[in-house]
Amino acid sequence: MPIKKLEETKRKIRSLREKLERHNVLYYVEARPEITDREYDRLMQELIGFEKAFPELLTPDSPSQRVGGAPLKEFKTIEHKIPMLSLENTYSRKELEEFDARVRKGLGGEPFSYFVEEKIDGVSITLVYQDGLLKLGATRGDGRYGDDITENIKTLGSIPLRLPGPGSSWKEPVPALLEVRGEAYISKEQFEKINREKARAGEELFKNPRNACAGSLKLLDPKLVAARRLDALIHGLVRCEGIDSPQSQSGAMEFLKQLGFKVIPDAPKCKNMSEAFGVIDGVEKKRAKLQYEIDGVVVKVDSLEDQKTLGKTSKSPRWMIAYKYPAEQTETVLKSIEVQVGRTGVLTPVAILEPVQLAGTTVSRASLHNQDEIERLDVRVGDHVFIEKSGEIIPQVLSVNLEKREGRPAKFVFPEKCPVCGGPVGKEKDPEKEEEEVAVRCLNSLCPAQLKRLLKHFAGREAMDIENLGVAIIDQLVDKGIVKDLADLYALKITDVEALERMGEKSANNLIEGIGQSKKRPLSRLIFGLGIRDVGVHTAFILAEKFGSLGKLSGTAKEDLEGIREIGPKTADSIVRFFGQAATRKLLKKLETAGVKTDLVEKVAADSPFRGKTIVLTGTLESMERPAAEALLRKLGAHPSGSVSKKTNILVAGPGAGSKLAKARELGIPVWDENRFLSELAKAGVKVN
Repeated sequence: MPIKKLEETKRKIRSLREKLERHNVLYYVEARPEITDREYDRLMQELIGFEKAFPELLTPDSPSQRVGGAPLKEFKTIEHKIPMLSLENTYSRKELEEFDARVRKGLGGEPFSYFVEEKIDGVSITLVYQDGLLKLGATRGDGRYGDDITENIKTLGSIPLRLPGPGSSWKEPVPALLEVRGEAYISKEQFEKINREKARAGEELFKNPRNACAGSLKLLDPKLVAARRLDALIHGLVRCEGIDSPQSQSGAMEFLKQLGFKVIPDAPKCKNMSEAFGVIDGVEKKRAKLQYEIDGVVVKVDSLEDQKTLGKTSKSPRWMIAYKYPAEQTETVLKSIEVQVGRTGVLTPVAILEPVQLAGTTVSRASLHNQDEIERLDVRVGDHVFIEKSGEIIPQVLSVNLEKREGRPAKFVFPEKCPVCGGPVGKEKDPEKEEEEVAVRCLNSLCPAQLKRLLKHFAGREAMDIENLGVAIIDQLVDKGIVKDLADLYALKITDVEALERMGEKSANNLIEGIGQSKKRPLSRLIFGLGIRDVGVHTAFILAEKFGSLGKLSGTAKEDLEGIREIGPKTADSIVRFFGQAATRKLLKKLETAGVKTDLVEKVAADSPFRGKTIVLTGTLESMERPAAEALLRKLGAHPSGSVSKKTNILVAGPGAGSKLAKARELGIPVWDENRFLSELAKAGVKVN
């Protein structure tokens, strides 16, 4: 290529990169975009076109690296040079005062200041730069080991690929080595957009923005991560070599801001805890208006020298503490009440609300639980109601604002027939209490609504894990009469699936392949997937280990079932009733004929240190979702439980642990943090990435 043309190409590429990085800063850091997404994409495609034509001009810090490269096979495990410790949490102002007293004592009465910042409800990350270039982006993992997610981190527009970042005011040499830490997150607006797209595709929704962010960072395809448009805020300076580094938390944040990082905004320095309380109250008032989720504030001793003096425990620094806010509540208007039918036939009333912002998302539906709850609340259409949301998709109605009730609205009349099939409804007896259940159920086992939810349950990750079988496909299969029971899934042909809306040949093949692979799932998953009332994941695992096959389980008497640990009269009655039905016997025969394995049992190692122990998980685990942790424990012979009692052997407590942790301490039950839990799993031969 002529030198003149090469120089012209270099100038064009340089100009495009400068424009793109400028618009990245305007969009992600300053929140004042000047061009549309379409215009940005056009510039990006132009740059990518040049770099493909002249690969020798591609650099690691090019904005084109943010769109995501080739899918990864797996994440590499890295060791943190400086461990990523957990935060001590509190919900009490008294405990904040006690923390303040400990700090004063630890510093010998010398004057000091606090630095107070919003506690972003996201996913902890660490970033390492060498000679100004981003070399590593990693997750917290167990605090000592994390996942190398550098390619995914590069897709975050607010994270500089090279220092100083675009738009920075830093004019001095950059550090030879710099490590910073922060929180990756998904904005409230982007979270709602992602869930709307998942709903249209018939996929399970993310529970909250943090859940969505964690799931996104675990994707092996950086292009998919880029499409989620994650963001990040930096809150910690860990290592800085080659230049004079700041001597305070507040100075470090100003330094990182000058380097081009997006730091937590409006984080002030406070001369005492009294001033810190004022900041805490101020942040809580503006919490609902923030573009991202927070669940509290973090109070840090400002001086880095004082931080070193105070030191740390084995699990958390002594110089900082997180104060968490209580669950958010708000008031809105009840527009109507819908009654849904679940997979076990339970009729569940749902409040349809005037849309309102709550805990970072727009809420338009809330649970009313059951008929008795409606009567207890005396809630009526048109009422102003108070709702609360604490991390779940659908919040709950707490109470009615009777002062705003207008006139005498009619009481809600619970349906006397199934709203889906028109069949009879009623309450069944609870064999343990010898009284009627609270739940009203549709008594027609062939109700389409029950079948749809049962199919969704059967295909779920903890059951038969059938990929590509989403709600939209299930609805069509049932509505068209193609699938009339669970076993009919295994009789589906490519032509049956191709005829459905939004299903091409490739999608149809993928679904049929996923259904075929599910034939060899372990027995515990099959038992759980059948949707037997009162049989959860843990009970299904116990039954599979005890009986070894579906045939043996189906013929077991109620007395024998009641003799098994953790299976009471109610569960035993449900199991016997399920297998005693003619429809169940027909279903099991069809499943076996279709080739579904009914005797594959996951063996538990006889020497497992977890075998026979009852373990309760509470709070948030950074390294894995709770269902995955419970599944690991079951494989190791433990009994995961949802409540703390004298029979509990171990409580695993992550951030956000509340009443269960207090009860465990009261009963003298050993408490493990996540690091200890992962360490014990490793000793048992289980490594968590």
